[in-house]
Amino acid sequence: QVQLAESGGGSVQAGGSLRLSCAASGRTLSIARMGWFRQTPGREREFVATINWSDGRTYYSDSVKGRFTISRDSQKSTEYLQLYSLKPEDTAVYYCAAGTQFSGYEYWGQGTQVTVSS
Repeated sequence: QVQLAESGGGSVQAGGSLRLSCAASGRTLSIARMGWFRQTPGREREFVATINWSDGRTYYSDSVKGRFTISRDSQKSTEYLQLYSLKPEDTAVYYCAAGTQFSGYEYWGQGTQVTVSS
């Protein structure tokens, strides 16, 4: 089992920035990828970004590409999401997720709220 704990959400004005963190614990050696998703009320959870744990390759949704940066610290079993140039439409609960070599994203954090005001 892997446990995930997010932190770093909050409220910011449009154009501002935030950094989210997600610390993994438990069977962290089994992690092959970590990612971020977000969800607003009444909508499905949306993919934001992901990072391969072994080689650091990253992928982003088109809606955040060029504005968000995902990174990891393997020694700390922690991933980060740096959010720049925030827009009101980025307002959502952001979830950290992790997957193993044999699974998709099977581990999820509790979510952290990001609110961007215009």
